[in-house]
Amino acid sequence: MSAPALELTGLTVDLPTGRGLLRAVDGVDLALAPGEIVGLVGESGCGKSTLARAAMSLLPRSAVVTGQVVLDGTPTIGLDAEAHRRLRGDAIAMVTQDPATSLDPTAGIGEQIAETVRAHRPVGRRGAKELAVQQLHQVGITDARARYDDPPHRFSGGMRQRVVIACALINDPAVLIADEPTTALDVTIQAQVLDLISDLCVQRTTAVLLITHDLAVVAQVCDRVAVMYAGQIIELAPAAELFAHPRHPYTRALLAATPAPGVARGELAVIPGEVPDLTAPPAGCRFADRCPSRMPVCDTAPPVVRVGSDEVRCWLHAPGHPDAAPTLTKDGVR
Repeated sequence: MSAPALELTGLTVDLPTGRGLLRAVDGVDLALAPGEIVGLVGESGCGKSTLARAAMSLLPRSAVVTGQVVLDGTPTIGLDAEAHRRLRGDAIAMVTQDPATSLDPTAGIGEQIAETVRAHRPVGRRGAKELAVQQLHQVGITDARARYDDPPHRFSGGMRQRVVIACALINDPAVLIADEPTTALDVTIQAQVLDLISDLCVQRTTAVLLITHDLAVVAQVCDRVAVMYAGQIIELAPAAELFAHPRHPYTRALLAATPAPGVARGELAVIPGEVPDLTAPPAGCRFADRCPSRMPVCDTAPPVVRVGSDEVRCWLHAPGHPDAAPTLTKDGVR
């Protein structure tokens, strides 16, 4: 079995606020295999983008980071700024929801991709241009050579996002972070961009961490899904398993609150309560105050329990605990 393209172990990120340190990411363990697409889902503010920025080494200097991030075999926490710069755009790259924040509005799209090549490869201008043209063709930009010098504003939103994907993948990174890459696009273009990311990354064995609030997107392209709540991953499972048999009460509530065709707005489930204050996070389960299955033991931090191919951070599945429900396995109840 190949080594993980990205491995997070005990990753914790504290961010300074006017009320003290905020525990944005708390003890996250997550590994991505080469060519695997893992969806990271959860409501706004749960820590998804902070986790991504930690993996990219893009957190502010004031952030307090502990744990371990190993990128393509290289531990990255503690590296100097120049070492981080060499890794970004080479071993790891990012696609965000707004291509306008990723592209220079005044430069030609091809030259921007060629610059990314030259920053990390011993390639001359002519060679970099040829690689950029090839990459533009691969992401579906027709007449790539003729449009090499066209600035971003001459392309539609979907085409600009294809250019960003081309720039991110030009150096064949081990890991691609895709942070809400289709949010600003219409539904038809969303599907095309997702298929493009999936196809290119599988071909190149690039691992993808796909951050989204859209569970339909996850169901379409992801191999596994990590559900994040209040800074912690509370469930991790193969995508088909998670949608068919969600284990954690929050995962079940999240799926129930997701709009589906033919369901009226007033019929959607609502998750009552609020996310806990992460400047003073509770000692027990982060979801306990909102959970319909709350037990006294939930005031104690829950273990991460393996249930078949699923990992769930919940007392409901803790084997042998006197207050816990029976644990589900592939063979039934034990």
